[in-house]
Amino acid sequence: MKVTHSIFDFIPTQKTFVTIGTFDGVHIGHQEIIKKLVKDAKEDGKKSVLLTFFPHPRMVLQKDVSIQLIHTIQERIKKLEELGLDYLIIHPFSKEFSRLTALEFVRDILVNKLDISKLVIGYDHHFGKNREGNIEQLTEYSELYDFEIEEIPAQDIDEVSVSSTKVRKALLAGDLETANSYLGYHYSITGKVVAGEKIGGKIGFPTANIKIAEDYKLIPKKGAYIVRTILDKKHHYGMMNIGHRPTVEGKNQTIEVHFFNFNTDIYDKQITVELISYLREEHKFSSLEKLRAQLENDQKESLHFLQKNNYTK
Repeated sequence: MKVTHSIFDFIPTQKTFVTIGTFDGVHIGHQEIIKKLVKDAKEDGKKSVLLTFFPHPRMVLQKDVSIQLIHTIQERIKKLEELGLDYLIIHPFSKEFSRLTALEFVRDILVNKLDISKLVIGYDHHFGKNREGNIEQLTEYSELYDFEIEEIPAQDIDEVSVSSTKVRKALLAGDLETANSYLGYHYSITGKVVAGEKIGGKIGFPTANIKIAEDYKLIPKKGAYIVRTILDKKHHYGMMNIGHRPTVEGKNQTIEVHFFNFNTDIYDKQITVELISYLREEHKFSSLEKLRAQLENDQKESLHFLQKNNYTK
C-alpha cells in the first residue's frame, strides 16, 4: 500500500475504485467496505484508493479539542495496510477544503484528481460543503461524469448498527467485549515506556509506564485490564491499570502495565498494548499491603482467563 499525504500529490496511473471517510477505528463495517473495494478493483483491473482526512473534520470545523479518536493516524495507517489497499491518501483537512461544494468535490477531486471509475461508500454517506451531498446527488454526478456508485448497506451485529461512535462509547464504559467485537480485533494503545515512581516494584508488581504522545487518542475507562503485547517477537501477557492511583494519592492519570514472567528493561521502547478484557474498576485501598493482595488476586484471575480462553497456547 502506497501512502500519499495530499490529494494533489496523487498521480493515478490507471482508473481507480475509491472509497472515502475518516474510518476511525477501521471497525468491521469499515472493513466490509474496504474488502469490497479491493476485491472489485482487482477483478476489474483497477487500483483501489481510500481517501481519508487528518486532522479529523471536527478538530478543524468545531475546534473540538476534546475529541477522542479510536486510532492515531499511524495506527489507522497500520490497520488499513492489512486490508490490501493499493493507495491510501491522507489529505490535510482544512476550512478551505470543507468549503468545496458537492459538485466541486466530485468534479475536481474524484474525477480530475483521482480518475475515478467506481465509488464504493457506506450507507447514509454525505460529503461536500455543509455535508450537502448525498446518494441522490452522487447518482446524478456519476451519470454526468461516467463513474459507478455502489452503496454498502449498514453492517449489523445482532441488529445493532456498527459505528465508530458506538465503539468509543463501549470503550469509555469499560465494555471491552462489545468494543472488540465491533472492531473485529483487540483495541490497543501505543506509547513509549517511561520512568515512573517505581511503587509497583516495591510491592512485587513492577510496571512499565506508557506515555502516549497523541492527546486525541481515546483512553478507555479507568480500571484494570488483561492485556498482551509483542516484545522480542513474542507475545507477553499482563495486567494494565488506567487511573490516578488513589492508594498513593496520585495526581495525574497514568497507564501502567505489569507483565507476567517478564522483567527485561524496556525503558524508552515504543510498545503496543492490546486490551483483552476488563478486570475491575480502580479502587483506593487503605494500605499498599491491601493493594498488593488485590493485585495478586487480579493476576490469578487474569491467568485463569487467559488459560480458559486459550490465549497462552
